[in-house]
Amino acid sequence: MHRALILALGTALCAAPIALAGPAAQGKAAAAKAGAYTAPRNAFGQPDLTGFWSNATLTPEQRPAALGDRAVYTPQEVAKLEGAVVKEVEEGNKPTDPKSGAEGGKVDPSSLRPEFAAAGGDVGGYNRGWLDPGSAVMRVRGEPRTGFLTTANGQPPPRKGGGGAGGYPRGMGSFDNPENRSLGERCIMGFGRNAGPPMLPNGFYNNNYQFVQTKDAFVIEVEMVHDTRVVRLNSPHRTDGERPWMGDSIGHWDGDTLVVETTNIPERQAYRGSWKNLKVTEKFTRVGKNHVLYQYTLDDPTMWDKPWGGEYEFAPLQGVIYEYACHEGNYALPGMLAGARNQEKDAAAGKSASAGPGASR
Repeated sequence: MHRALILALGTALCAAPIALAGPAAQGKAAAAKAGAYTAPRNAFGQPDLTGFWSNATLTPEQRPAALGDRAVYTPQEVAKLEGAVVKEVEEGNKPTDPKSGAEGGKVDPSSLRPEFAAAGGDVGGYNRGWLDPGSAVMRVRGEPRTGFLTTANGQPPPRKGGGGAGGYPRGMGSFDNPENRSLGERCIMGFGRNAGPPMLPNGFYNNNYQFVQTKDAFVIEVEMVHDTRVVRLNSPHRTDGERPWMGDSIGHWDGDTLVVETTNIPERQAYRGSWKNLKVTEKFTRVGKNHVLYQYTLDDPTMWDKPWGGEYEFAPLQGVIYEYACHEGNYALPGMLAGARNQEKDAAAGKSASAGPGASR
């Protein structure tokens, strides 16, 4: 699939290589002078970000409140967190007794992370081998971070006037029709915020990406639900009022950093209640052979007093990404809707029987 993507982009956007000049060259010279890592260049003179990357990690976006203003874990805390995952994998990979029945052989929920335990011992009935939630604390500039957010307390700032997330039903809120179900259940976008912006790991699996560069575009292919975001370089924002999935992204190079600005984000992809006036600025910087620093800033003056955001580092994916066949053999969505219709019929039949002949209604 990624090969087809590259060919399509090459046909639409190919251009002769250009010489490295301007801010990119200046940034490279400054980095060399400072002794910092200098990213390799591609045929267009751009810092090379291409390849397969992952943001799977134990670190959440929002710092655990109990840690207060501590942005970095101690070595002892890191060892405890990462050691617990080793035990979790060992426990989850134990053979299941084939005679134990549908509920048999499940891992003791007390030995799992809270998000896994909430699913009854395993996520969606999966064994641990199907999950890839991350097994290491996120390091940024070598520091083991307690969260992505770079606010003082690692928490989102308060919203002005308690702004809400919009009028669409979300999550498990409504079974009236498929449009009221989440984008993840409908296989339109991955659950969580894998596609973004901002792009965040979902804590379960498929937190993998491919970056493709051309002279005029930076393309992010997301493994989860095979979303593809095309960032137009040195281009203005669209003015037709349309709000495409993942918004309208434009970018430019600032030295060795790719700066991406996204507006026109659809309501169904609201971030913490913000969408209509939200501007997300992302920065991609190759800071090492195996590290791409990702920084994001949220700006919505109607929602927050000032811009804020977070950062983490992408690590190389040991492999490639494949097609995510979301609806292949997926009976969950029609099953949920059919179940709701049956419940409605049962409820209606119960009311009719309890009313009895001649009863007032």
